[in-house]
Amino acid sequence: MPQVRADTTWRPTPFLQGSAALHVAAAAGAALGPEFWPWALGALAANQAAILAGVLLPRSSLLGPNWTRLPEPAAARRAVALTLDDGPDPEVTPQVLEVLARHGARASFFCIGKRAARHPELVRAIVDAGHAVENHSLRHHHAFALLGPRRTLEEVGAAQDTLTSLAGTAPRFFRAPAGLRNPFLDLALTRLGLQLVSWTRRGYDTRNSDAGDVLARLTRGLAPGDILLLHDGNAARTARGVPVALEVLPRLLETLAAASLRPVTLRTALD
Repeated sequence: MPQVRADTTWRPTPFLQGSAALHVAAAAGAALGPEFWPWALGALAANQAAILAGVLLPRSSLLGPNWTRLPEPAAARRAVALTLDDGPDPEVTPQVLEVLARHGARASFFCIGKRAARHPELVRAIVDAGHAVENHSLRHHHAFALLGPRRTLEEVGAAQDTLTSLAGTAPRFFRAPAGLRNPFLDLALTRLGLQLVSWTRRGYDTRNSDAGDVLARLTRGLAPGDILLLHDGNAARTARGVPVALEVLPRLLETLAAASLRPVTLRTALD
């Protein structure tokens, strides 16, 4: 069952511990002589491929704890988490808030620190409406997965400081840009008291302009405890020029209501 961190002591996953031990063993083997080099290089290559899979697969837990669904008690209450990434956006975010208000729904907004700093009034509007502001990095760096440990901590930590100041409460969850992360991210999140969250399913609404297809992706197999991903920032637009999220969201909320599923913030799912 997913849990939020209880302390800031970093405990590497068994996979990372095994990777470290493998590197030590490979180095020791290679030192024994050239006849051991093929074994050492092969073992290291296989391990690097596994690490790459952990980086490229957003729902993987190889590199650290990662929520892909809500805790079972929340699922038992028929809760689902609606999450929105890449905002706040001065055009889309206010309209998203209006739709959520009409349906009495709550959501978690994973905000980019720099964008939040440019639109502090939108951050306050999110909070005042009863939603949660969470951490989506400072810059949404395209090379986030390539950052070293110091840069990773700086990027996430600076966003944490900015969003805490603007929202009045510290984010408790983090989502990596595009879901891609590096082996150092879990260490940074542990130090900052943040929990990594990915999703159960997403609609690819930053590049898919077909609102019907986006909705189908989000609702196919819909079940209590799901974490759903849309975007209020960087949203693709329909043929009519409407941000996809604004066409999908009302229909998604109607589908949830018809299934007696209640959209809540990730924080509420912990209560």
